[in-house]
Amino acid sequence: MRTPVVEKVTVHMAVGESGQHLVNAEEILKTITGQEVVRCFAKRTLPAFSIKKGEPIGCKVTLRGQNAQKFLETAFNIHDNTLASSQFDSLGNVSFGIEEHTDFPGMRYDPNIGVFGMDVTVVIKRPGERVCKRRIAARKVPTNHKVTVEDAVAFLNENYGVEVM
Repeated sequence: MRTPVVEKVTVHMAVGESGQHLVNAEEILKTITGQEVVRCFAKRTLPAFSIKKGEPIGCKVTLRGQNAQKFLETAFNIHDNTLASSQFDSLGNVSFGIEEHTDFPGMRYDPNIGVFGMDVTVVIKRPGERVCKRRIAARKVPTNHKVTVEDAVAFLNENYGVEVM
């Protein structure tokens, strides 16, 4: 019960506009992850960027289980198995960016599509933390059971060979 596990991996591409550019990003994300893509919508209107509230401006995929493991191995290799300590939050979650989708194996540059970057967020939990989210008999999770930054760093170093600077 004390061993941390990867609960989920969220991969997000913010395009900033709808149309063919967003469709291309969705296809790339679907090819890389092998899962169905969900669109993200603008929360408010930003006239300076020509964004209207409710307009689709990005896409994301949530990976769990074996899909998350395989994706993380590839993503960390692209990122040279190094992370900065500033990329961890107080709960042990880690976020990092990948500048070009062409870094993934099997992806090529197409001048008609362009280059897309993506944000990767890894949520690391311990088994039993669902207790605080369930409907019936919800309880607080003790502080010593929550994942700390040190626990997350040790977990990523042990399982993926990631070095934190």
